[in-house]
Amino acid sequence: MPDDFSPPSDRPFQRQTAPGAAPGTLISPPGAAPTRISVICFSPTEIHEEPLADIGNLGVLLSQWPMTWVNVTGLADARQLETLADLFGIHPLAMEDVVHGHQRPKVEDYHQYLFLVTRMIEEADPLRTDQICLFLGKNFLLTIQERPGDCLDPLRERIRKHAGRIRNSGPDYLAYAILDATLDAYFPVVEKYGDQMEQIDEAIEAASSPQIVSEIHRLRNNLLQVRKIMWAQRDALNELIRDDCPLVSQETRVYLRDCVDHTAQILDVVETYREMCADLRDYYLSQVSYHLNNVIRVLTILSTIFLPLGFITGLYGMNFDPDYSPWNM
Repeated sequence: MPDDFSPPSDRPFQRQTAPGAAPGTLISPPGAAPTRISVICFSPTEIHEEPLADIGNLGVLLSQWPMTWVNVTGLADARQLETLADLFGIHPLAMEDVVHGHQRPKVEDYHQYLFLVTRMIEEADPLRTDQICLFLGKNFLLTIQERPGDCLDPLRERIRKHAGRIRNSGPDYLAYAILDATLDAYFPVVEKYGDQMEQIDEAIEAASSPQIVSEIHRLRNNLLQVRKIMWAQRDALNELIRDDCPLVSQETRVYLRDCVDHTAQILDVVETYREMCADLRDYYLSQVSYHLNNVIRVLTILSTIFLPLGFITGLYGMNFDPDYSPWNM
């Protein structure tokens, strides 16, 4: 069962700005995590990594390194976010979407940079997702997360160990790698839902508990959330591939098509599981109906057996007059 904590990004709609507020107003969401900034600068031969205490040093790093990945966790410090927006030339409307954690996956072209939104699995059951915003520029990638903790540590290790293509590629390939990592995190979650359906199927065979219906309903809701995210993610990736933005190379577009294929695979499995949930619910109801019919059948047999006895007892017990005649009624 869900606990009392409900992350802002998992609520259907929640805005911090008051109606009529100026567009681009930045207001940190209630209970936001403290803002922390880390930087990884790298080239094919060198790498520099540090937690950034002073945003003023970021401009120097951007000018010295061919590729800089700036990762921000936590949205509590709106002033720091505004400073980052000024440094990278980010439009206020894009930053407003950053602090509103209900955004669906999308891609927006601001000419000097691309703004991408994706959702990362935080917890499988109940399903919780974190919003990750990516700002892709010529020599930088800025990522902003709602909370610390992500699925990108293997990616960071690949950069440190010079494994794979990231160190030899541009920020567009790093953005692809992040999107690919977030998508890959959905596969074990969906597989877990499949295992849960098998357990529910076995539970229906063993006993018809009323809790089974709520379990099916919860699982179906989780699958529905994954489906909504994957539909939006696939549309965003297709738009990114079709767009003629020079910030994304043709080589990276080939890899992005693999991400589209991953979304299609997840959608196929999710659709199958949703249909299976409906079948499990119907199967459970049929089992309940079957057991109820058995009970009614037994009661009917018992009633049939005792009905003549009750008739005779009632007939002779109320109307027999032994003083007049032993056989008279």
